[in-house]
Amino acid sequence: MTSADTTVLRVAGRPVARYVTRPELPARLSPRPYLHPVTTLSGVSVTELSPADHPHHLGVGVAVPDVEGHNFWGGRTFVRDQGPTELDNHGAQRHVAFQLRDPDGFVEELRWVAGGTEVLRERRTVAATALTDIAWALDLTFALTNPTATPLTIGSPATNGRPGAAYGGFFWRARKEASVPDVFTADTEGEAAVHGRAADWLALAGSSWTLVFAGATDATRRDPWFVRTAEYPGVGSSLAHDARLPVPPGDTLVRRVVTVVADGRLDRGEAAALIRKAVTP
Repeated sequence: MTSADTTVLRVAGRPVARYVTRPELPARLSPRPYLHPVTTLSGVSVTELSPADHPHHLGVGVAVPDVEGHNFWGGRTFVRDQGPTELDNHGAQRHVAFQLRDPDGFVEELRWVAGGTEVLRERRTVAATALTDIAWALDLTFALTNPTATPLTIGSPATNGRPGAAYGGFFWRARKEASVPDVFTADTEGEAAVHGRAADWLALAGSSWTLVFAGATDATRRDPWFVRTAEYPGVGSSLAHDARLPVPPGDTLVRRVVTVVADGRLDRGEAAALIRKAVTP
């Protein structure tokens, strides 16, 4: 089913993801378009929407906790020397139009608005691609442009004084299960080893599914991964890890993350082969 507010992505005719463009959400959750549910080819859901532990986690999308002090992530804002604080600073990502919309993907225009002002302009491109009979790939590119006449910077709780919390950018809230998922890269494994480090690819393996994430541009590959497994399963790519990221007037920053969505628990060799197939032109 496709409507003005919902688009269903398909791979070889199978529905694999639902994209909601105009969700009805309270302002505190920083309303924004999201993908949920995202499923494997066999129909296993690998995302969560507004879970009890973090109601502002909305499946798969783009979320940034600090754009010139505006919260486009949702929930509390981390304030230096004060900690997580409830502030009336939430923004919203507003769907403007689809430039292209097909069963296997779309190109979308969005406006990031806070306090009645357009803070960022975005062009988002999403594509679903078949890989094998057990795996497909979700290719998501976002291009953020500063439409204003003044410089702006993007930050994170880490740049605001909370070590290890450099979330903001692409983010995938995965399915929470009874057991903690495994996480590994080509040469290491475990949350402590992979969190906050750059890697060509990173895999998150649950009970019957595996997600393999990779930056598909040089800039994206330089961004460290934000990883949680013990508290909740989630993976993101950090725009502002060590310092605030400037976006001068009229400039555009671009990031592209490709994610393999596979049935079963992949080993390192299988994960590497599939993500290589997904990213290679």
